[in-house]
Amino acid sequence: MSKTPDILKNPLTNKGTAFTLEERARYGLTGRLPVAVETLEQQAARAYRQYSGYESDIEKYVYLDQLHNRNEVLYYRLLTDHLVEMLPIVYDPTVGEAIKKWSRDYRRSRAVYLDVNHPENVRASFETLGLGPDDVDLLVVSDAEEILGIGDWGVNGTDISVGKLAVYTAAAGIHPDRVIAVNLDVGTDNEQLLNDPAYLGNRHARVRGERYERLIDTYLQVASEMFPRALLHFEDFGPGNARRILVKNRERYRIFNDDMQGTGAIVMAAVISGLKVTKQGFADQRLVVYGAGTAGTGMADQISAAMERDGLSREEARKRVWLIDINGLVTDDMQGLPDYQQEYARPAAEVSSWKRQDGKIGLLEVVKQVKPSILIGTSTDHGAFTKEVIEALCAGVERPILLPLSNPTERIEVLPSDAIPWSGGKALVATGIPVEPVSYQGTKFHIGQGNNALLYPGLGLGVIVSGARHVTDGMLLAAAQAVAGQVNPQELGASLLPPVDNLRASSATVAVAVAKQAVAEGVATRQHDNWVQAVQDAMWQPAYPAAS
Repeated sequence: MSKTPDILKNPLTNKGTAFTLEERARYGLTGRLPVAVETLEQQAARAYRQYSGYESDIEKYVYLDQLHNRNEVLYYRLLTDHLVEMLPIVYDPTVGEAIKKWSRDYRRSRAVYLDVNHPENVRASFETLGLGPDDVDLLVVSDAEEILGIGDWGVNGTDISVGKLAVYTAAAGIHPDRVIAVNLDVGTDNEQLLNDPAYLGNRHARVRGERYERLIDTYLQVASEMFPRALLHFEDFGPGNARRILVKNRERYRIFNDDMQGTGAIVMAAVISGLKVTKQGFADQRLVVYGAGTAGTGMADQISAAMERDGLSREEARKRVWLIDINGLVTDDMQGLPDYQQEYARPAAEVSSWKRQDGKIGLLEVVKQVKPSILIGTSTDHGAFTKEVIEALCAGVERPILLPLSNPTERIEVLPSDAIPWSGGKALVATGIPVEPVSYQGTKFHIGQGNNALLYPGLGLGVIVSGARHVTDGMLLAAAQAVAGQVNPQELGASLLPPVDNLRASSATVAVAVAKQAVAEGVATRQHDNWVQAVQDAMWQPAYPAAS
């Protein structure tokens, strides 16, 4: 029987035109490929020309997806060489458009699908992969309830896990053959999908309560038993589940939620840089978060934890945080507050004299009363940080840290091109979107992007290399400090965060810091004399093995 089908159809072994003449003879490929023998560099140059020939981002996404399914080494070489350009294609925002069309455009499964109606099949589903306990470093799982900014997309959300793993590999060298994408198909409340005859997922409303919890518990138990060294990454769960799952399980499993912990840590990096300018500590800060969902509250969690490490009690730290959601300032007399907001709810009596509009205590009043040193926007409320708000912010403190993090552009709370002049150049600004520098009064202000890709790939690599049993707050802080340490924010106009131009080097720096912190906290299960070398050795490179 010919060996051709196996080696050409397996994207991890297929070298295409890079097979030498000797390899073609050995593997039964004679006559199956054009006569030219190319290097990986030549293949990558052709692939980039092909990619560049497509006009729309979704066409480029499909091209890269097909390449991914055909030749993984070439795919990752192309992605690594052009990561800044291609990151918005393989992940946010283009992946959102691909997810909307996923069932209709279905090409190939790259995931394990776990059905809420059959939790008894979780173990069998993983066993079909034929992988042993030492064969897997990372699983990314999503139930697709809160995909990026587009909401509930059920099984269509599979590509969010696939895309996340692609970034892990391109940015941090996590081996693509040692990762698993997982979709939890618990149904969907998206009527468009339920009424679409092409939809490939469960055709019922999203399951909640006991049945949902059983699937989560079963997944965690089975995945950790079968792959005891693997990091279990949770992505794009709804706010009602994300924080609860993390808090309940983080001491028991090697679990990480990027929407809460990764986003919180990259914000921590921006704040750490800002504090180098203001010459203050975390215990001196007052934080207002406008948009108190999972991400915003996750940021509050990490910043308040840093306040505690800086000497405040837990109660004192919580008192330095104010959350604002669609109903205004979150207070303890509000009915039905989600669990993640409750510990930050302000006593109603404390704010009884504050001005209200339409029965709510709004952003401007909170800024005037609190005089926050840090203002974070995760609301998707475009233009919410008005000139009046920015001026009030700067009246309260000399150099406020201003982080309008909502994306895409049409949802950002304020554009830096407005915020810089409104603040008289005083605000220390980072955003959630890529932004060109802003020129103001002879200074060019560089605006850092709070892109999680600066942090989570290196964090994951550090966990893997150290064998950390848990992802601790200290490890998240170490990751944030490693990111912040890559810039000097003290010059006027300097960025608070590094660019994403060299993510592999950045990820290696983060990984070393995380691994060392895991050792310091006693959660590492592996030891190395040289962590820098250990991290470098662990990073998979997109290169063909030498011909033998």
